[in-house]
Amino acid sequence: MTEAVLGNMMTDDCVARKVSLQSEPVVTEDYDDPARDALLADVLDGLSQAQKRLPSKYFYDRRGSELFEKICELPEYYPTRTEVAMLDGVAEALKSLLPDVTEIVEFGSGNCTKVEKLLKHMGKVRRYLPIDVSETFLLHHCQRLDARFPKLDVVPVVGDFTDTVDLAAVEGQTRQPKRLGFFPGSTIGNLTHEEAIAFLKTAAETLGSGNYLLIGVDTLKSPDVLIPAYDDAQGITAAFNLNLLERLQRELGAEIEIDNFSHEARFNEEEGRIEMHLVSRCEQTIRVAGKTFNFQAGESIHTENSHKYSIEGFCRLAEQAGWRCENSWVADEQLFSIHLLQAS
Repeated sequence: MTEAVLGNMMTDDCVARKVSLQSEPVVTEDYDDPARDALLADVLDGLSQAQKRLPSKYFYDRRGSELFEKICELPEYYPTRTEVAMLDGVAEALKSLLPDVTEIVEFGSGNCTKVEKLLKHMGKVRRYLPIDVSETFLLHHCQRLDARFPKLDVVPVVGDFTDTVDLAAVEGQTRQPKRLGFFPGSTIGNLTHEEAIAFLKTAAETLGSGNYLLIGVDTLKSPDVLIPAYDDAQGITAAFNLNLLERLQRELGAEIEIDNFSHEARFNEEEGRIEMHLVSRCEQTIRVAGKTFNFQAGESIHTENSHKYSIEGFCRLAEQAGWRCENSWVADEQLFSIHLLQAS
């Protein structure tokens, strides 16, 4: 495996471990909260692995979602601006390609801004169902969308977009409308190939046979372009990555010295992906829910993958999950791609 690495360099001047933290962590008191229980279970499992890891879905609490919005505006982060520039043309084409679509379901909707491009062109859409794990963030942006599109029925769905959603139960109807799933932002790249296939199968179950999925996919390109997109000069991506540890402090009362970790972006050539890691700057210990996890200097927590695909490679992946590639749009210099899939 060949890796190019760029990030805050590891040093020996780590913050010394303290008997107690400088400020008391804010801990959720409802110990029966299933979301907190799931977070704790994933943290304990991930930190127990030989290569320590934390699931990237936990980036997106309110603070993480706000930081990601800032990342999307960075000059180095090309995916968002490239995809947004493509969406008007794609949406105009969809008006003819999918004239009967009346409902859009967005997986991992975030701030709900990209879907506006579709709504402006696809005039027959009457209902929008955004699915996202961050309830406060989701409801805030749904209110904004309600104001912008008063004739649109906005139905927020709080949940993990990788799980099947019973849309008939959410909508209170039995007849299946003509649906378009929407999964922008190259989020599919955060999943391993096996996870991506599993998600695409789940999305087909959620949307129903014969319906469609519009999906943004980042393309494989030079590390000279890829690495700065995940390790920007302003340090916003580093803050986004480190916020994952801060979340463990806030929600689980974890004892962690955040300054003892640094952000790294790596290009894994063999796997065709960017990886994000939190690297221990020294030998140290962190504690979560009475469990102790030891780190050597240079040892990392693997927090995110971002796989990159050729056009043909992604269509082959989609076919393995039961989808047909109906159309593909590609930006100049093969910088980004958008695919229209139909569930068999």
